[in-house]
Amino acid sequence: MTDTTTMRDSEAERLRRWRLVLGGDQADGTGVALSGRDAAMDGTLTALYGRNDRAGKSPAGRERSVGLGGSVPSVARWLGDIRTYFPSSVVQVMQRDAIDRLGLAALLLEPEMLEAVEADVHLVGTLLSLNKAMPETTKETARAVVRKVVEDLEKRLATRTRATLTGALDRSARVSRPRHHDIDWNRTIAANLKHYLPEYRTIVPERLIGYGRAAQSVKKEVVLCIDQSGSMAASVVYASVFGAVLASMRSISTRMVVFDTSVVDLTDQLDDPVDVLFGTQLGGGTDINRALAYCQSKITRPAETVVVLISDLYEGGIRDEMLKRVAAMKASGVQFVTLLALSDEGAPAYDREHAAALAALGAPAFACTPDLFPEVMAAAIEKRPMPIPDTA
Repeated sequence: MTDTTTMRDSEAERLRRWRLVLGGDQADGTGVALSGRDAAMDGTLTALYGRNDRAGKSPAGRERSVGLGGSVPSVARWLGDIRTYFPSSVVQVMQRDAIDRLGLAALLLEPEMLEAVEADVHLVGTLLSLNKAMPETTKETARAVVRKVVEDLEKRLATRTRATLTGALDRSARVSRPRHHDIDWNRTIAANLKHYLPEYRTIVPERLIGYGRAAQSVKKEVVLCIDQSGSMAASVVYASVFGAVLASMRSISTRMVVFDTSVVDLTDQLDDPVDVLFGTQLGGGTDINRALAYCQSKITRPAETVVVLISDLYEGGIRDEMLKRVAAMKASGVQFVTLLALSDEGAPAYDREHAAALAALGAPAFACTPDLFPEVMAAAIEKRPMPIPDTA
């Protein structure tokens, strides 16, 4: 009897979930009526995902239609409702869908609307794309939203980034007469294997290899060259945060350049990533060659420089010149890294021909998550192979 009851409960729950997914059209086949919290949850889903071009009608004979309307109060109430019924990760997806499906971007210019939304990286990207159209009454609220997201990202990413890169900098600054606690034993043993004494079953090291003290002066120069076309919004947000973190490290000199068809150097704003973000202008064309020409002109110590190009490689400039610049930088000793995306959004769209051409120059292009970025930078600093993800 208990097993039968359990099976019935399981079946009822399955039908309830299908009813919420299918939306209650006559053809959904569940025969389930919702009430209470389920009915309210269904209402928030219908407001966003109900479509009046969907085949069939509601049980009341009316075509299902979007219920958000275009007013700030109704949208603000809906935003409050979805936070009540769904976890934060789902709320962020629904907000993104509302902006894309219902054309609500213009409503984000209203302070009341901004105060109601769940702030995340994608919302920041939307706000940056609206930056020039944003009225003064909204800008202060928008900056507060962006700052909250940036501070959350810094808390998550900064400590690990600094620790990883500090270790890489130390390892890259080898010295031949290290103090005892600075000896790199793995490299020292590898370098002295020919001095193995079988009778004593030991190695007599003639040359010690140790870690240097990288923190006392600038050891590496990093140039972040960031495509600010509309498709790169999330990458711009993460790159700005990482740029600020790198700039806070005394042993790394960091330059940040953003580009579309023009080039803007935002290095002097790196102490505040929010200022960096509001200094960008998402959208427009792409001229990678021009951006790399500017970056190349700022390189003074090629062998100690890492250039990170963050772009989907849809070049609107001179393709052959772009490739020549990359080849010239690599020949001079620059470590060149191309990230097709710096985000958690999965596999990006990108120009595969240009990516293959860069790979042929010894500069592989791949997508990178924020969590992987410190390891990528560490590999570049130490001049070892990139930790390219299998999905790249």
